[in-house]
Amino acid sequence: MDIVFHSHRNAQEIIDATPELLLLWRELEEALNSLTDERLLDDYQNRVSQKLAVGASPPRSLSYSINGLLDDFLVRKGWEPQSALFAQKPYTSKNESRWRLDFSKSLDLSDSSARRMQTSKNKCGIAVEVAFNHGEAIAWNLLKPVMAAELNHVAKAADIGEGVGVVITATKSMKSAGGFDGAVGEFQKVLRYLEPMRSQLTTPMLIVGLEAPRSFKLQKMGKKASEVILL
Repeated sequence: MDIVFHSHRNAQEIIDATPELLLLWRELEEALNSLTDERLLDDYQNRVSQKLAVGASPPRSLSYSINGLLDDFLVRKGWEPQSALFAQKPYTSKNESRWRLDFSKSLDLSDSSARRMQTSKNKCGIAVEVAFNHGEAIAWNLLKPVMAAELNHVAKAADIGEGVGVVITATKSMKSAGGFDGAVGEFQKVLRYLEPMRSQLTTPMLIVGLEAPRSFKLQKMGKKASEVILL
């Protein structure tokens, strides 16, 4: 799978210059690179079979497969899934997914990194949002990594300190070939939010766009299924 990137507020330069962030980014990059056509197709077909076997509606897009494969990989690397932003009620409820990051992981800063970054904070990390939801949620998806980095009046649970955010999206080609709903906010649309929200989006972020598979596509069939078309 091809992947495109956009660096907001010099996120890529900050990652490259900070050994702790570079280590975390390499884990995340490895997870993204593991999303091969073969693994996506195999996972999707398995999910369809499992749903049909119990009489349930099968998935129509690759979103569940992408989320599931990323979850499997990152959890094995010690990333925290469904990481709570805040540490006090009512924001800690598992039913309140809006107050949770998809993944986060932090490391202690070395003295040399802290001096280079001119910070008194002792941690840095990466907050990840996998944003395959409705386009109206784009602003919220972009704000959550900021809340994981900035001070807040509410006691924080996830704290990436002097870290960066990563927002993973589908490009237009992935939306079309991956069976996604037309209302999903794609990579190209996310980029349009960055400039007018620059004063709010104070945390450096990498916006990641997943391109369409090269060897297959999903073609929607009616309202409850998608057919795999090999290319």
